[in-house]
Amino acid sequence: MKILVINGSPKGKRSNSLRVTEAFLQGIQRKCGENGETVEMEQMEVCKMKIDSCKGCFACWKATPGTCCIHDDMPMIIEKLLWADLILYSFPLYYFNIPGAMKNLIDRQLPMVLPFMSERTDGVGSGSHEARYDMSAKKYVLISTCGFYSAKGNYDSVCRMFDHICGKDRYETIFCGQGELFSVKELAQRTDEYRSYAEQAGYEYAEGGIQSKTREKLDQLLYPKEIFEKMADASWGVSRDGGEKEDDSLVFTKQMAALYRKSSYDGKDRVLEICYTDLGKTYQIALTKDGSEVVTDGHLNYTTKIETPFSVWLAIAQNEIRGDEALAKQMYRVIGDFSLMINWDRFFGGTKAEENRENQKTFDGSQGIGSAATGGSSARNGEESAKQKKKPPVMTTMLLAWIVFWAAVSCDAGIGSLITLAVGAILPLVMYRYEFTIYDKLSIAATALLSVLVLTMNPASSAETVLAAGSNASALNPGTLAISLGYLVFGLMWLVSCLTKEPLCACYVKYSYGGDDALKNPIFMRANYILAGGWGILYLAIAVWNWFLSKTDFAPWLVVLNQAMPVIMGIFTGWFQNWYPRWVAGGRGKKYREKR
Repeated sequence: MKILVINGSPKGKRSNSLRVTEAFLQGIQRKCGENGETVEMEQMEVCKMKIDSCKGCFACWKATPGTCCIHDDMPMIIEKLLWADLILYSFPLYYFNIPGAMKNLIDRQLPMVLPFMSERTDGVGSGSHEARYDMSAKKYVLISTCGFYSAKGNYDSVCRMFDHICGKDRYETIFCGQGELFSVKELAQRTDEYRSYAEQAGYEYAEGGIQSKTREKLDQLLYPKEIFEKMADASWGVSRDGGEKEDDSLVFTKQMAALYRKSSYDGKDRVLEICYTDLGKTYQIALTKDGSEVVTDGHLNYTTKIETPFSVWLAIAQNEIRGDEALAKQMYRVIGDFSLMINWDRFFGGTKAEENRENQKTFDGSQGIGSAATGGSSARNGEESAKQKKKPPVMTTMLLAWIVFWAAVSCDAGIGSLITLAVGAILPLVMYRYEFTIYDKLSIAATALLSVLVLTMNPASSAETVLAAGSNASALNPGTLAISLGYLVFGLMWLVSCLTKEPLCACYVKYSYGGDDALKNPIFMRANYILAGGWGILYLAIAVWNWFLSKTDFAPWLVVLNQAMPVIMGIFTGWFQNWYPRWVAGGRGKKYREKR
């Protein structure tokens, strides 16, 4: 396939429309690569070419048929137009049509048609001219961004013009509003999401045509009208009242405030105070059911306060450093109600993909202006997750194997072992909807081996169980031995997981904190390493006291003790996972490093 890209933006390679175009082309190349088809591509930047205005002299029709009398770059452009199989026009919307230089390029295509009148069969206009060259096999795509909140209703004249040029319904379009956002680093998460849809559109176009589902995603607003217009108004950096220039930090804060989602209001008014310590400036953002408002006089009482150098907050917003990483390094701190930070995506989401992350928690919410601290997931990753047949793993799978083993073998070593083996065989069938982790598989295998160990040792009858044996229980009682070994293996599994990149608990709870991206969150990982270590030590301790106390008069109380301690540890876990990030965020984990 031969593709000619005509970049009509005066910004050249800095064009926002070109960012979408490049994604579309990546999709075409990906599909052609899968088909073993070669792609040849030429790109022309109209702003760098010499294309004079048409003189209307008709010399190309009479004096020098097919050749313009103006000597500039246009003859070369016509050669490329004839060469290409696909002609892709990429341009911004200028005054409801294409930029002037690109209009010159189109006007100067007059040598490509004959002077003779012809009838149109597509119902466009009242007449036309015959083509000098056979252009019937050519394909056309228009990709454009505009500055309005929506492209709808703003491209009427563009489409009408290309109906005449290409033929009605003989070209594909991707028109996107809010185009200036594609150059804003702080909003890369959302614009990258849109670009992934454009790439998918390119893939489908090369396959035969853009699918309706992809078209729906392309037609979605980047941000709701109210949010976009507030961001756009703030971006000019001048006050509404007197037109005075505003400080960059105030402009930035206003744009961040614009991303507040009123639909996230939970009945509680909040005041977010941001103190830029390196600038000595403090702003407050009131978050209410009616929207957000930036306050500069500091007369409100804050509910959440962020103390940060502006340079750090800006670097986080521009994805130069992860917000959670900066928080873990004490580059900024948070005081007061930490729930705003945990649920930052819910309050400052603003994207069409937010429903996929609506209930995901984060340990810090400053990854970009209004995006998740965990970095979020790209649109393609979100689509791939949606396509997965299995649900994320649940710790129930792992725990059930052990609970059944400990409970059943404690009651009757022989029968309990058989029950454990049966449950281990049934679990994969019962939990077939869920993914199995390495810890699920290890737990089923370990409990099965321990059960086989009990059976091979010819366990005593149910009348001689561990609990009934009391102080006379034999050290070689297979039930006692197996149960103690079970606690030992379980504890070691927790501890050994601390030597891996994904501790045992993180393997399950990460899906509530952004999936695999949570593994990049140092606060999340540190908390899970601590908890995994704590659980490991607890079960090693249980293994020890279960072995020794089972041979004493305390044996009947072991069941209570062995159940009570995990319950206490579970309560601690729930408290710790909420307390620890707040402790770090408040600058108490280590000395707060304030950059001035």
